[in-house]
Amino acid sequence: MTEMNAIRAHRRGGPEQLVHEKAPRPRPGPGEILVAVRAASVTAGELGWDATWTDSLDGSGRDRTPVIPSHEFSGVVAERGDGVTGPREGDEVYGLIPFTRDGAAAEYATVPADVVAAKPASLSHDRAAAVPLAALTAWQALVDHAGVRPGRRVLVHGGAGGVGSFVVQIAAALGAEVVATVGPADLGFVTSLGAGTAVDYVHERFEDRTGPVDVVVDLVGGRTLDRSWDVLAPGGVLVGIAAPPDQREAARRGVRAVFFVVEPDRAALESISELIEEGRLTPAVDRVLPLARAGAAYEALEREHRRGKIVLHVGD
Repeated sequence: MTEMNAIRAHRRGGPEQLVHEKAPRPRPGPGEILVAVRAASVTAGELGWDATWTDSLDGSGRDRTPVIPSHEFSGVVAERGDGVTGPREGDEVYGLIPFTRDGAAAEYATVPADVVAAKPASLSHDRAAAVPLAALTAWQALVDHAGVRPGRRVLVHGGAGGVGSFVVQIAAALGAEVVATVGPADLGFVTSLGAGTAVDYVHERFEDRTGPVDVVVDLVGGRTLDRSWDVLAPGGVLVGIAAPPDQREAARRGVRAVFFVVEPDRAALESISELIEEGRLTPAVDRVLPLARAGAAYEALEREHRRGKIVLHVGD
Protein backbone atom coordinates (compact mmCIF):
# COMPACT_ATOMS: atom_id res chain seq x y z
CA MET A 1 0.00 0.00 0.00
CA THR A 2 1.52 3.32 -1.09
CA GLU A 3 -1.46 5.61 -0.58
CA MET A 4 -3.87 6.45 2.24
CA ASN A 5 -6.91 8.59 2.87
CA ALA A 6 -5.99 11.86 4.54
CA ILE A 7 -7.17 15.37 5.32
CA ARG A 8 -4.79 17.91 3.82
CA ALA A 9 -4.53 21.66 3.27
CA HIS A 10 -2.55 22.86 0.26
CA ARG A 11 -2.50 26.52 1.32
CA ARG A 12 -2.83 28.42 4.57
CA GLY A 13 -6.29 29.17 5.83
CA GLY A 14 -9.14 27.79 7.88
CA PRO A 15 -11.47 24.79 7.53
CA GLU A 16 -12.34 25.82 3.98
CA GLN A 17 -8.84 24.76 2.87
CA LEU A 18 -9.18 21.17 4.12
CA VAL A 19 -9.69 18.45 1.54
CA HIS A 20 -10.27 14.71 1.95
CA GLU A 21 -8.00 13.04 -0.58
CA LYS A 22 -5.44 10.36 -1.30
CA ALA A 23 -1.94 11.08 -0.01
CA PRO A 24 1.34 9.15 0.06
CA ARG A 25 1.54 6.72 2.96
CA PRO A 26 4.54 7.73 5.11
CA ARG A 27 7.39 5.45 6.10
CA PRO A 28 8.93 5.52 9.57
CA GLY A 29 12.46 6.85 9.80
CA PRO A 30 15.05 6.00 12.48
CA GLY A 31 13.53 6.29 15.93
CA GLU A 32 10.00 6.51 14.54
CA ILE A 33 6.95 4.30 14.41
CA LEU A 34 4.21 4.14 11.81
CA VAL A 35 0.80 4.25 13.48
CA ALA A 36 -2.39 2.99 11.88
CA VAL A 37 -4.58 5.79 13.18
CA ARG A 38 -7.92 4.79 14.66
CA ALA A 39 -8.96 8.23 15.91
CA ALA A 40 -7.63 11.77 16.01
CA SER A 41 -8.75 14.87 17.89
CA VAL A 42 -8.96 18.46 16.67
CA THR A 43 -7.93 21.56 18.61
CA ALA A 44 -9.24 25.12 18.54
CA GLY A 45 -6.85 27.55 16.85
CA GLU A 46 -4.69 24.78 15.37
CA LEU A 47 -5.09 25.96 11.78
CA GLY A 48 -3.80 29.38 12.79
CA TRP A 49 -0.55 28.17 14.38
CA ASP A 50 2.67 28.86 12.46
CA ALA A 51 3.91 25.41 13.48
CA THR A 52 0.99 23.81 11.61
CA TRP A 53 2.36 25.13 8.33
CA THR A 54 6.14 25.22 8.79
CA ASP A 55 8.90 23.23 10.48
CA SER A 56 9.40 25.80 13.27
CA LEU A 57 7.17 26.94 16.13
CA ASP A 58 7.58 30.62 15.24
CA GLY A 59 6.92 30.19 11.53
CA SER A 60 10.44 31.12 10.44
CA GLY A 61 11.20 27.68 9.02
CA ARG A 62 10.45 25.80 5.82
CA ASP A 63 6.89 25.76 4.48
CA ARG A 64 5.43 22.23 4.82
CA THR A 65 2.29 22.47 2.67
CA PRO A 66 0.39 20.35 1.90
CA VAL A 67 -0.08 19.62 5.60
CA ILE A 68 -2.09 17.09 7.59
CA PRO A 69 -3.64 18.58 10.77
CA SER A 70 -4.69 17.09 14.14
CA HIS A 71 -1.83 16.21 16.47
CA GLU A 72 -3.37 13.94 19.10
CA PHE A 73 -4.17 10.38 18.16
CA SER A 74 -4.91 6.84 19.21
CA GLY A 75 -4.02 3.86 17.06
CA VAL A 76 -2.00 0.70 16.50
CA VAL A 77 1.70 0.37 15.72
CA ALA A 78 1.96 -0.84 12.11
CA GLU A 79 5.73 -0.63 11.56
CA ARG A 80 8.90 0.35 13.40
CA GLY A 81 11.84 2.33 12.09
CA ASP A 82 15.49 1.55 12.70
CA GLY A 83 16.59 1.65 16.32
CA VAL A 84 13.10 1.36 17.83
CA THR A 85 12.90 -1.29 20.55
CA GLY A 86 9.45 -0.43 21.84
CA PRO A 87 6.55 -0.20 21.36
CA ARG A 88 6.06 -3.30 19.26
CA GLU A 89 4.00 -3.83 16.13
CA GLY A 90 0.38 -4.44 17.06
CA ASP A 91 0.56 -2.43 20.30
CA GLU A 92 -2.22 0.07 20.94
CA VAL A 93 -0.70 3.49 21.61
CA TYR A 94 -1.70 7.12 21.90
CA GLY A 95 0.11 10.41 22.08
CA LEU A 96 0.80 13.94 20.91
CA ILE A 97 2.62 14.41 17.61
CA PRO A 98 5.09 17.34 17.58
CA PHE A 99 3.41 20.35 15.99
CA THR A 100 6.08 20.92 13.35
CA ARG A 101 5.28 17.69 11.52
CA ASP A 102 2.19 16.20 9.88
CA GLY A 103 -0.61 15.23 12.21
CA ALA A 104 -3.01 12.31 12.54
CA ALA A 105 -6.01 13.24 10.37
CA ALA A 106 -5.08 10.35 8.10
CA GLU A 107 -5.09 6.57 8.02
CA TYR A 108 -1.38 6.49 8.93
CA ALA A 109 1.03 8.81 10.72
CA THR A 110 4.70 8.62 11.63
CA VAL A 111 5.52 9.53 15.23
CA PRO A 112 8.74 9.64 17.28
CA ALA A 113 8.63 6.40 19.27
CA ASP A 114 9.73 8.10 22.48
CA VAL A 115 6.64 10.32 22.78
CA VAL A 116 3.90 7.67 22.69
CA ALA A 117 2.41 5.72 25.59
CA ALA A 118 0.30 2.61 25.83
CA LYS A 119 -3.37 3.43 25.27
CA PRO A 120 -5.40 3.09 28.47
CA ALA A 121 -7.16 -0.27 28.21
CA SER A 122 -10.37 1.16 29.62
CA LEU A 123 -10.78 3.65 26.76
CA SER A 124 -11.89 3.16 23.17
CA HIS A 125 -9.66 4.70 20.52
CA ASP A 126 -12.18 7.51 20.01
CA ARG A 127 -12.09 8.46 23.68
CA ALA A 128 -8.31 7.98 23.99
CA ALA A 129 -7.72 10.40 21.12
CA ALA A 130 -9.37 13.14 23.20
CA VAL A 131 -6.68 12.89 25.86
CA PRO A 132 -3.08 13.70 24.80
CA LEU A 133 -2.92 17.39 23.89
CA ALA A 134 -5.61 18.56 26.30
CA ALA A 135 -4.51 16.45 29.26
CA LEU A 136 -0.81 17.20 28.74
CA THR A 137 -1.60 20.93 28.61
CA ALA A 138 -3.47 20.62 31.90
CA TRP A 139 -0.74 18.48 33.48
CA GLN A 140 2.09 20.77 32.43
CA ALA A 141 0.17 23.86 33.60
CA LEU A 142 -0.63 22.42 37.02
CA VAL A 143 2.38 20.20 37.76
CA ASP A 144 5.32 21.59 35.80
CA HIS A 145 4.55 25.31 35.94
CA ALA A 146 2.30 25.88 38.97
CA GLY A 147 3.53 23.10 41.28
CA VAL A 148 0.01 22.36 42.53
CA ARG A 149 -0.12 20.25 45.68
CA PRO A 150 -2.81 19.24 48.18
CA GLY A 151 -4.65 22.12 49.80
CA ARG A 152 -3.93 24.67 47.07
CA ARG A 153 -6.86 26.65 45.63
CA VAL A 154 -7.02 26.58 41.82
CA LEU A 155 -9.26 28.79 39.66
CA VAL A 156 -9.92 27.48 36.14
CA HIS A 157 -11.45 29.77 33.54
CA GLY A 158 -13.25 27.77 30.85
CA GLY A 159 -13.58 24.59 32.91
CA ALA A 160 -15.95 22.75 30.58
CA GLY A 161 -13.84 22.77 27.42
CA GLY A 162 -11.37 20.24 26.08
CA VAL A 163 -8.44 21.46 28.18
CA GLY A 164 -10.49 22.95 31.00
CA SER A 165 -12.25 19.69 31.81
CA PHE A 166 -8.84 18.05 32.31
CA VAL A 167 -7.57 20.97 34.42
CA VAL A 168 -10.53 20.54 36.77
CA GLN A 169 -10.06 16.78 37.10
CA ILE A 170 -6.27 16.75 37.42
CA ALA A 171 -6.28 19.61 39.94
CA ALA A 172 -8.83 17.72 42.02
CA ALA A 173 -6.79 14.51 41.72
CA LEU A 174 -3.75 16.43 43.00
CA GLY A 175 -5.72 17.38 46.11
CA ALA A 176 -6.45 20.98 45.20
CA GLU A 177 -9.65 22.88 45.91
CA VAL A 178 -11.04 23.75 42.47
CA VAL A 179 -13.12 26.72 41.37
CA ALA A 180 -14.27 26.70 37.72
CA THR A 181 -15.95 29.42 35.65
CA VAL A 182 -18.37 28.08 33.03
CA GLY A 183 -21.59 28.93 31.24
CA PRO A 184 -24.89 28.25 33.04
CA ALA A 185 -25.47 24.96 31.19
CA ASP A 186 -22.16 23.53 32.43
CA LEU A 187 -22.40 24.16 36.17
CA GLY A 188 -23.40 20.60 37.02
CA PHE A 189 -20.92 19.17 34.55
CA VAL A 190 -17.82 20.76 36.12
CA THR A 191 -19.08 19.93 39.59
CA SER A 192 -19.25 16.28 38.52
CA LEU A 193 -15.62 16.55 37.37
CA GLY A 194 -14.45 17.65 40.80
CA ALA A 195 -14.94 21.42 41.00
CA GLY A 196 -15.89 22.41 44.54
CA THR A 197 -17.29 25.72 43.28
CA ALA A 198 -18.80 26.36 39.85
CA VAL A 199 -19.27 30.00 38.85
CA ASP A 200 -21.76 31.02 36.15
CA TYR A 201 -19.76 33.68 34.31
CA VAL A 202 -22.89 34.96 32.54
CA HIS A 203 -24.70 35.93 35.73
CA GLU A 204 -21.93 36.11 38.35
CA ARG A 205 -18.58 37.81 38.83
CA PHE A 206 -15.97 35.21 39.75
CA GLU A 207 -14.32 37.80 42.01
CA ASP A 208 -17.40 37.65 44.24
CA ARG A 209 -17.27 33.85 44.57
CA THR A 210 -13.66 32.73 44.70
CA GLY A 211 -11.77 34.48 47.47
CA PRO A 212 -7.95 34.39 47.18
CA VAL A 213 -6.57 31.55 45.04
CA ASP A 214 -3.06 30.17 44.69
CA VAL A 215 -3.24 29.32 40.99
CA VAL A 216 -5.24 30.66 38.05
CA VAL A 217 -5.33 28.64 34.83
CA ASP A 218 -6.84 30.91 32.18
CA LEU A 219 -8.26 29.40 28.99
CA VAL A 220 -10.29 32.47 28.02
CA GLY A 221 -7.99 35.50 27.85
CA GLY A 222 -9.04 39.12 27.41
CA ARG A 223 -10.83 40.79 30.29
CA THR A 224 -11.12 37.49 32.14
CA LEU A 225 -7.34 37.24 32.33
CA ASP A 226 -7.01 40.91 33.32
CA ARG A 227 -9.51 40.54 36.17
CA SER A 228 -7.81 37.42 37.48
CA TRP A 229 -4.90 39.34 39.02
CA ASP A 230 -7.24 40.63 41.72
CA VAL A 231 -8.03 37.15 43.11
CA LEU A 232 -4.49 35.78 43.01
CA ALA A 233 -2.89 35.49 46.44
CA PRO A 234 0.65 36.84 47.03
CA GLY A 235 3.18 34.35 45.70
CA GLY A 236 0.57 32.79 43.42
CA VAL A 237 0.85 31.73 39.79
CA LEU A 238 -1.21 32.82 36.79
CA VAL A 239 -0.88 30.36 33.91
CA GLY A 240 -2.15 31.77 30.64
CA ILE A 241 -3.14 29.22 27.99
CA ALA A 242 -5.23 31.49 25.75
CA ALA A 243 -2.81 34.43 25.87
CA PRO A 244 0.46 35.44 27.60
CA PRO A 245 -0.06 37.20 30.94
CA ASP A 246 1.62 40.57 31.50
CA GLN A 247 4.98 39.93 33.19
CA ARG A 248 5.23 43.50 34.44
CA GLU A 249 1.88 43.22 36.17
CA ALA A 250 2.98 39.95 37.74
CA ALA A 251 6.15 41.56 39.10
CA ARG A 252 4.19 44.52 40.45
CA ARG A 253 1.86 42.20 42.35
CA GLY A 254 4.50 39.77 43.61
CA VAL A 255 3.21 36.75 41.69
CA ARG A 256 4.43 34.61 38.79
CA ALA A 257 3.02 34.67 35.26
CA VAL A 258 3.51 31.75 32.88
CA PHE A 259 2.74 31.14 29.21
CA PHE A 260 3.88 27.95 27.50
CA VAL A 261 3.37 25.71 24.50
CA VAL A 262 2.49 22.13 25.39
CA GLU A 263 5.10 19.53 24.47
CA PRO A 264 4.93 15.77 23.95
CA ASP A 265 5.89 14.02 27.18
CA ARG A 266 5.67 10.25 27.53
CA ALA A 267 6.26 10.21 31.30
CA ALA A 268 3.49 12.73 31.93
CA LEU A 269 1.17 10.85 29.58
CA GLU A 270 1.85 7.65 31.51
CA SER A 271 0.91 9.44 34.74
CA ILE A 272 -2.27 10.64 33.06
CA SER A 273 -2.99 7.07 31.95
CA GLU A 274 -2.69 5.88 35.54
CA LEU A 275 -5.31 8.42 36.64
CA ILE A 276 -7.59 7.23 33.83
CA GLU A 277 -7.22 3.57 34.78
CA GLU A 278 -7.88 4.44 38.44
CA GLY A 279 -11.15 6.09 37.41
CA ARG A 280 -9.99 9.54 38.55
CA LEU A 281 -9.79 11.07 35.08
CA THR A 282 -12.32 10.79 32.25
CA PRO A 283 -12.01 12.44 28.82
CA ALA A 284 -14.97 14.59 27.84
CA VAL A 285 -15.96 14.00 24.21
CA ASP A 286 -18.36 16.48 22.65
CA ARG A 287 -18.90 14.49 19.46
CA VAL A 288 -17.27 11.98 17.11
CA LEU A 289 -17.26 12.65 13.35
CA PRO A 290 -15.91 10.59 10.44
CA LEU A 291 -12.54 11.59 8.98
CA ALA A 292 -14.18 12.96 5.83
CA ARG A 293 -16.00 15.56 7.95
CA ALA A 294 -12.85 17.11 9.39
CA GLY A 295 -13.79 20.46 7.89
CA ALA A 296 -17.06 20.44 9.83
CA ALA A 297 -15.15 19.53 12.99
CA TYR A 298 -12.87 22.55 12.68
CA GLU A 299 -15.81 24.80 11.83
CA ALA A 300 -17.54 23.66 15.02
CA LEU A 301 -14.45 24.65 17.00
CA GLU A 302 -14.80 28.19 15.71
CA ARG A 303 -18.57 28.63 15.94
CA GLU A 304 -20.10 26.42 18.60
CA HIS A 305 -20.06 26.00 22.37
CA ARG A 306 -18.55 22.62 23.19
CA ARG A 307 -18.27 20.36 26.19
CA GLY A 308 -15.00 18.49 25.74
CA LYS A 309 -13.17 17.49 22.57
CA ILE A 310 -14.29 16.86 18.99
CA VAL A 311 -12.87 13.57 17.70
CA LEU A 312 -12.39 12.23 14.17
CA HIS A 313 -13.04 8.49 13.81
CA VAL A 314 -10.50 7.24 11.29
CA GLY A 315 -10.71 3.45 11.29
CA ASP A 316 -11.80 0.34 13.19
